[in-house]
Amino acid sequence: MTKKTLKAIVTNVIFLIFLFGGSSVSLDCGQAPLKILISNDDGIEAPGIAALCEALSRIGTVTVAAPAQGYSGASHSMTFSDPIFVTESVRNGLKWFGIKATPATCVRLALGTLVETPDLVVTGINRGENLGKDTFYSATVGAAREAALKGIPAIAVSLANGPKMDYSPAAAFIADLVQNIKNIPFETIIFLNVNVPNLPKDQIKGVMVVPQDMRPALEAYEKRGSPSGQIYFWNIYKDLDAGEKKTDVWALRNGYISITPFQTDQTNAAALKQLESLKLPGWIR
Repeated sequence: MTKKTLKAIVTNVIFLIFLFGGSSVSLDCGQAPLKILISNDDGIEAPGIAALCEALSRIGTVTVAAPAQGYSGASHSMTFSDPIFVTESVRNGLKWFGIKATPATCVRLALGTLVETPDLVVTGINRGENLGKDTFYSATVGAAREAALKGIPAIAVSLANGPKMDYSPAAAFIADLVQNIKNIPFETIIFLNVNVPNLPKDQIKGVMVVPQDMRPALEAYEKRGSPSGQIYFWNIYKDLDAGEKKTDVWALRNGYISITPFQTDQTNAAALKQLESLKLPGWIR
C-alpha cells in the first residue's frame, strides 16, 4: 500500500467520522441480530431485491415488504384511496410481503402493522441509477425517506444500467457498509443514497462520500401524433455527463460507488432567518 493510498483511506475515515460523528443514533444491537426490512420500487419479483435479501440475510434477520408490481418514478407517493392487498409468503425461511401499494406505502404499512420495528430499512437494489435531482422522483429513495421520517435509519441503493445486470457486487457492498456503520453513533437518523457502477467488483475504483449533483436534468417533451390523429407528448431524457468532480454523478461516471447522506428536514435555515424580518402589518404579530 502506497503512502498516497493510505492517506486517502485515512482521509475518508476521518471524513466519515466528521460527517456522522455524534451522540444519539446507532445501529448497534448488542448481541441481538440486526433486524432489517427490505423494500424496492421494481416489484417483489425483481432480481435486485432477491440479491439484496440474500446478502443481508447473512448479517441480520431480514423481512421483505415490497410492491406487488413495479412503481419506478413514483417518488414518495402514497396509496390512500384503494384497498391495500397483502400477500404473505415464506422464501428460504424469510417472510416476504407482496403489497398492492406504492413503495413508500409498503414501508409505512410494514413499519406500523406487518413487522416488528426494524433497526434498518434498505431499499433496492434499483435497476438504474438514482443520482442528482432525479432522486426527488425516485421511489427507491422515497421508500427509504419514509423509513427515515418514521425514525428508522435507511439506505437506498441503485445499480447503474448496463447490458448485463449483475446485482451481486452492489449487494455485497451494502452488506459491508451496514457492518461498518452499525456501531457509529450518528447525530441524526441516517438516510443514505448509494449508487454502484455496473462493473465487476475488481473494476470498481473505490467509494466516494459526495454531495448530490444539482444540475437540472437533460430532458424535453417531444410533440407527436398518434395513428388516430391525437396529439401527445413523449418524454425524451438523457443522462447527465460526469460534470464537476466530487458529486454523486461524477463518482458513478468515473467508476466509483457514491454515498450521499440525505436529510428529511426541508427547512431552508438561511431563508428562515431572512424571512424573520418580514413586515406584514396585521398579519405578523
